[in-house]
Amino acid sequence: MYDKVSTKLEFVNREQKVLDFWKENQVFEKSVEETKDLPTYTFYDGPPTANGKPHIGHVLTRVIKDMIPRYQTMKGHNVVRKAGWDTHGLPVELELEKELGLDGKEQIEEYGLEPFIKKCKESVWKYKGMWEDFSSTVGFWADMDNPYITYDDNFIESEWWALKQIWDKGLLYKGFKIVPYCPRCGTPLSSHEVAQGYKAVKERSAVVRFKCVGEDAYFLAWTTTPWTLPSNVALCVNPDETYVKVKAADGYTYYLAQALADKVLGGLAKEAADDQAAVPAYEVLETYVGKDLEYKEYEPLYECVKPVCEKQHKKGHFITCDTYVTMTDGTGIVHIAPAFGEDDANVGRNYDLPFVQFVDGKGDLTEETPFAGMFVKDADPEVLKDLDARGLLFDAPKFEHEYPHCWRCDKPLIYYARESWYIKETAVKDDLIRNNNTVNWIPESIGSGRFGNWLENIQDWAISRNRYWGTPLNIWECACGHRECIGSRAELAEKAGDPKAAEVELHRPYIDAVTIKCPECGKDMHRVPEVLDCWFDSGAMPFAQHHYPFENKEVFEQQFPAKFISEAVDQTRGWFHSLMAESTLLFNKAPYENVIVLGHVQDENGQKMSKSKGNAVDPFDA
Repeated sequence: MYDKVSTKLEFVNREQKVLDFWKENQVFEKSVEETKDLPTYTFYDGPPTANGKPHIGHVLTRVIKDMIPRYQTMKGHNVVRKAGWDTHGLPVELELEKELGLDGKEQIEEYGLEPFIKKCKESVWKYKGMWEDFSSTVGFWADMDNPYITYDDNFIESEWWALKQIWDKGLLYKGFKIVPYCPRCGTPLSSHEVAQGYKAVKERSAVVRFKCVGEDAYFLAWTTTPWTLPSNVALCVNPDETYVKVKAADGYTYYLAQALADKVLGGLAKEAADDQAAVPAYEVLETYVGKDLEYKEYEPLYECVKPVCEKQHKKGHFITCDTYVTMTDGTGIVHIAPAFGEDDANVGRNYDLPFVQFVDGKGDLTEETPFAGMFVKDADPEVLKDLDARGLLFDAPKFEHEYPHCWRCDKPLIYYARESWYIKETAVKDDLIRNNNTVNWIPESIGSGRFGNWLENIQDWAISRNRYWGTPLNIWECACGHRECIGSRAELAEKAGDPKAAEVELHRPYIDAVTIKCPECGKDMHRVPEVLDCWFDSGAMPFAQHHYPFENKEVFEQQFPAKFISEAVDQTRGWFHSLMAESTLLFNKAPYENVIVLGHVQDENGQKMSKSKGNAVDPFDA
């Protein structure tokens, strides 16, 4: 009745026989067809990028993703297992840049946007066959013949509907903020993207002498970003802390925090010698509360800043106060450049300081400065040398800290003031937390800890990218300032007065050519140039895969929310977040009921395996 069980356990051959049996007899397809009238159990598959190879870490996720749906099928459910492909975003563009020998946005535009977009669309399928073979080999069952594809116009139109809903609620806005910005890619990143790219780096900070106006004394101020010093417009002290004016052993008179004076100036002390008495590091001349120093003036470090301040008719280069200044590091006096930090920007708004931004979109110092054309990190040592030569550098201590790098191109990010489009997640924070509390997290600590803490401190989502290959942001803008958010192809055709507009491909540069008449002034309105953060694509998959609400309304409602999803722990600030954010904003409910969160497969050095790091093991080799 049964075949004899061989004592030679050739696992690979035996697995292949099982795979062949499943394929020849269409076992997966039959399992779906024969259970179609049973209660639905929905599984969402987080979409991989088809232009990147699978690595051995994906074996673990595929196994867990397959195990629960198999179990639920045996328990008497019809399990929805639709595969999907994440096709937009920087990964595709960067891969294509390498292939075409291009470097940066200028060269992409010289190459031509239309041929570049066509190449992007072709390149996303580079490893599709490898993913399908990989999934089959590990026994992962999913409908790969009818996948959802994020670059499909129907998928994009559903995203446009979603954004229109968010716009109508007043939660989609354009703001001028300090954003994490990648100069190499020329685009801002969202906070959950930044969280994926921190690295420990050793750099030099700067303790700088700022000459007081009207007296022979200096404010000693500290910064970890010397490249921002040409853009300095103020110094900041803590209004409630104690500050001292001291005569130091190096002959200078300084202002600094009392709590940090020994740490900063202690090295100046001289021990007693045979013919000389000991010399203390400093002598306190006067004591102040920080608030006493407010509005005291100092001389600008660089002349290039003066014309900018004069042109804006704003006063700078004086002491400001803010409680964010701590007594744990530095001198207790912080350098302020409002164009390059959130705290700096807040101080700038509070004191109506000049806005000086001597760094361009490529991350290079501008021509107004003595460091024109230098990348910010390359300018750091040159700024220190310049200040030292002018007698304005007190010290340049080395320090090690975690610094954010672009999770895609691996280049250092800068915090940079620019306009970007945001979804106001802070307005639905309570809803996000309440919906998260309905989810069964495994392990529980992820939901209440890592993910829960993330939601407790949620920031508005920077959703726009100044790039090319992505879902076009569906906002049309007029020179008069009027803006409209378009929620469908039909609405676009109606407002454009051209039925053919409904047939235009929803990608750049095609969609950019469609204009609509401004209802306020009658002029042409043009689409804003930005595309969406590709994480918005992934978070839209529950409804966009069905082209909801334009069709398949009942199918979506039957399959939402998911009974089960599973990904690695890094997705707490990636897919888990984008799903929860969009579901809360649109439907005010959690998009998933049960989540199994996995760890990372690591290399021999204990580092997470990653395609970008080049330390990932090919699963076929394994």
